Amino acid sequence: MDMQPIQNIVIVGGGTAGWLTAAVIAARHQGRIKKGSFSVTLVESPNVPIIGVGEGTWPTIRSTLEKIGVSETDFFRECDAAFKQGGRFARWTTGADDDAYYHPLELPKGFADVNLVPHWLAHEDGTSFCDAVCPQGALCDEGLAPKTIATAEYRGAANYAYHLDAGKFAPFVQRHATSKLGVRHVQADVIKVNQAESGDVVSLETRQAGTVEGDLFVDCSGFAALLLGQTLGVAFKSCQDVLFCDTALAVQVPYLTPDAPMASHTNATAQTAGWIWDIGLPTRRGIGYVYSSRHTTGDDAYETLARYVGPQIKSLTVRKIPIRSGHRETFWKNNVVAVGLAAGFLEPLESSAIVLGELSAKLIAEQMPATREVMDIVAARFNEVTTYRWGRIIDFLKLHYCLTKRTDTQFWIDNVDPAGIPQRLQNLLKLWKTRAPWFLDEFDRLEEVFPAASYQYVLYGMGFRTDVDPDDISATRGMADRLMRDNSMTIQRLKAQMPTNRELVTKIHTYGLQAV
Repeated sequence: MDMQPIQNIVIVGGGTAGWLTAAVIAARHQGRIKKGSFSVTLVESPNVPIIGVGEGTWPTIRSTLEKIGVSETDFFRECDAAFKQGGRFARWTTGADDDAYYHPLELPKGFADVNLVPHWLAHEDGTSFCDAVCPQGALCDEGLAPKTIATAEYRGAANYAYHLDAGKFAPFVQRHATSKLGVRHVQADVIKVNQAESGDVVSLETRQAGTVEGDLFVDCSGFAALLLGQTLGVAFKSCQDVLFCDTALAVQVPYLTPDAPMASHTNATAQTAGWIWDIGLPTRRGIGYVYSSRHTTGDDAYETLARYVGPQIKSLTVRKIPIRSGHRETFWKNNVVAVGLAAGFLEPLESSAIVLGELSAKLIAEQMPATREVMDIVAARFNEVTTYRWGRIIDFLKLHYCLTKRTDTQFWIDNVDPAGIPQRLQNLLKLWKTRAPWFLDEFDRLEEVFPAASYQYVLYGMGFRTDVDPDDISATRGMADRLMRDNSMTIQRLKAQMPTNRELVTKIHTYGLQAV
């Protein structure tokens, strides 16, 4: 058994996680698939609907789609997609009407050469940190796109991700994976999981398609966690003591006019017991209230969402979605590895769900064990990296809450209680009072989901202060001043050149982008 080659990959569950994983693995191993020495099979129940509310992505999705061979033009046309250039967080710090900051997707100017935070703090000229070091907040203010119709697919004048219709995205990737990458699609309900004495899964019994055998099984069965949770008994580790939100109300809101402005960022507006997401797609907005049921009632949550949406909500369907914040204690056990909701789930504050699936699929594809003998070694590495990523994302999400100065409701008061702040984050916040975060410090992984720049945007967007010694920054003052002047000029240039988000998406539908 130990020397058995790993040739047949079976993915259980479709949706975004399942189909992206299938496509990433199949694209990476195309040579072996074409020779017939490797296969990727996805088993999907025809009776289980996908959750379908993950509509925000991280810039990694561009390289993922490009590597699996997807046309960006086709993606826009078929997935109701729009450009995303970051998130705007309103009322998170004080709750006032003018309380807002951006977490853009662009690194600060000269990020690899100089840390601009202490120089910005020393300036004290009233310019927000984002606007001082990066042009993207200004682009979002104007609803502008990150590129023009003349820019090639997957390239841009500014970094970007997407907003997309999750209900259309999974079928889109499915069609590509099955028609172009050789993924076998089995539509069937799993009724039994067969295991060897070692505990390894050897096959699945399905109601409609009989037995499906495999060497490595990827659990993308959503919250059910059919293989890793139910079959192998891997426990779920809750982080509800850190992230309090446990419910979401989601609704799809049509535009009042077809040419209504379309935001090129996600809006996240803080409320009394949580926050509301607002994502602009070409044909509608996806809006949802993420809240803590310990701090409000279901009726009050609905009223909060209704006030935000307006009278339209009376004619719309509002879905209630439970949020079980946390993740599996281990992600790869025996010959089963979990991706997507089967691995865990966190509130969608920073679009972490799809990016975690992407990174996990990429790691599985690149580290694919040749035989069962080496699988446990690969699994141990996968578990170490993935556990680290989940922990860092939990820290980063909590950062948005624990920096608040709001005391108007118990929800916000509880969020600054040290008992609910991970010790690692508490230590970093102490460190950052005397030294601004930078990529050379605590962010040493090759693929940090949220790099030091992300922490900078949230920290200083929310009024965090770091003590600055003028002598410590004197050597780089000239370079910093030059970079910030260059950023001001870049803002003016891009504002003059870039179309609006809606204008560019309309042109993509009409003319298409240039293929790379």
